[in-house]
Amino acid sequence: MKKEIRVGIAGLGAVGLDVARRLIDGAVPGMTLTAVAVRDADKARRNLPQIGDMIALRTPEALADDCDVVVECLPPALFREVAIAAIDKGRIFMPLSVAQLLEHGDLIERAKQKSARIVVPTGALIGLDAVRAAAEGVIHSVKMVTRKPPAGLEGAPYLRERNITLAGLKEPRKVFDGSAREGARGFPTNVNVAAALSLAGVGPDRTRLEIWADPTVTRNTHTITVDADAMRFTMTIENVPSENPRTGKSVAPSTVAALRGLVSALKVGS
Repeated sequence: MKKEIRVGIAGLGAVGLDVARRLIDGAVPGMTLTAVAVRDADKARRNLPQIGDMIALRTPEALADDCDVVVECLPPALFREVAIAAIDKGRIFMPLSVAQLLEHGDLIERAKQKSARIVVPTGALIGLDAVRAAAEGVIHSVKMVTRKPPAGLEGAPYLRERNITLAGLKEPRKVFDGSAREGARGFPTNVNVAAALSLAGVGPDRTRLEIWADPTVTRNTHTITVDADAMRFTMTIENVPSENPRTGKSVAPSTVAALRGLVSALKVGS
């Protein structure tokens, strides 16, 4: 019999907890949730009574000691330490804070040197397969327009630095227009989708991004337009926000789907 793949999750916020529960319920045959790393151990045990019994409690750096796959669901400031620990042990590192890969691009070369893999789930986006296919040829331009309810953007570093408040906003307001790299830096918990799009296509400096605070929408909405030599397409996805308004309910199932792709006999899509 094949050995089960051991999964560790760093962070049990809205997304991490959802992924953990799905793994415990057997959503991915051939995978088992082995360990978690959290800041509040008591809260984690209340949410997952299996911690301390079938699931070990570890520090972020120690997750990779006995896990084959490390799923990162942490605040941006904690990203690098868990990434390095997983990569240096040659593990599969699955980051959900994808924007941090743009800030820590050296991790990609490090993964090559350590025979590790960095696997980015599709997350709240749509059509990454099409973008990756287009990138096998020539892509002329990629643009993404993100619209979120103001509460999902309030407090982002870009807004704080410019003393921009979105409280009481009555009509749509464009709050950012620039590259995906700049957007990921200014909105590190809001536009991981733009980072993933840029990595799949023409890179973070050539991928254009607009961010709108829009009180008329109730869902996190992303519209992508790609112009390439082999195809031209426009895609829109509307994600229902999770209990954390900065992320959508689609992120957890997308992560589980990415995990399933590591063990499934049939994998559909590139």
